[in-house]
Amino acid sequence: MATIIDGKKIAAEVRAELKEKTEKMVAETKRRPALAVILVGEDPASQVYVRNKAKACEEIGIASEVVTLAADITQEMLEFIIKSYAARVDIDGILVQMPLPKGLDGEKALACIPAEKDVDAFHPENVGHIMRGDYRFLPCTPAGVMELLHRYGISPAGKKCVVIGRSDIVGKPMAMMLLHENGTVEICHSKTPNLAEETRTADILVAAVGRPKFVTADMVKEGAVVIDVGINRDENGKLCGDVDFENVEPKASFITPVPGGVGPMTVAMLMQNTFTAAENNMSTNRG
Repeated sequence: MATIIDGKKIAAEVRAELKEKTEKMVAETKRRPALAVILVGEDPASQVYVRNKAKACEEIGIASEVVTLAADITQEMLEFIIKSYAARVDIDGILVQMPLPKGLDGEKALACIPAEKDVDAFHPENVGHIMRGDYRFLPCTPAGVMELLHRYGISPAGKKCVVIGRSDIVGKPMAMMLLHENGTVEICHSKTPNLAEETRTADILVAAVGRPKFVTADMVKEGAVVIDVGINRDENGKLCGDVDFENVEPKASFITPVPGGVGPMTVAMLMQNTFTAAENNMSTNRG
């Protein structure tokens, strides 16, 4: 039987630690970290994510401004609004909730966020720093995965790490983070032949493909650490991950559930990035 990696518990610990640090920062500097979240349109899932982020800010003591914009906003006006927040010294982090409505260019919008305020770590400059290993921020979901590994005493060093999925948001940065901690990393994807043969070699297997119960027991090595990044709905409409949890769990040594695994860590690491941005911002302005 696997040890269940409790993301809710670890995320609560991270938030409690950040609350303490934030209170100390406010007491010493009379300034509170601040996050601006820009939501365009009325996508229900995006609205839930934004509410969760605002709630986490409130719990920790981070100031948050949620800007809700109409779906038919022009690209020029969206970029103007982002740049206006970028110019504000009292705003430490800026996040544009994705996906944007049709007709808007997400890449151009994200390029308006200065690298030092890009708490999602999507800016090309931040992506370059992640590649080099001298980053200021890490993308929130893979950073959450690494935090879970650290807190459960699981080191990637010397281990075979297989990542299924090659997205810019999870797969690629996940591979780089495991590599920076001396894992031997392989990225698999839809064009990988004999996928199960590759995944069975993994000491640490990260599933980030967005397909419900895609990773089955025959794809997992006995005693592997299995990290499920997916959030899907099964045939009954029930929340599930990319891993067939019920059948994989008996083979794994550690496994993340869905819900309650990686998901809660994403928001916790966004809060960590916002706090780091505030520290950097204050240091720069003092200098």
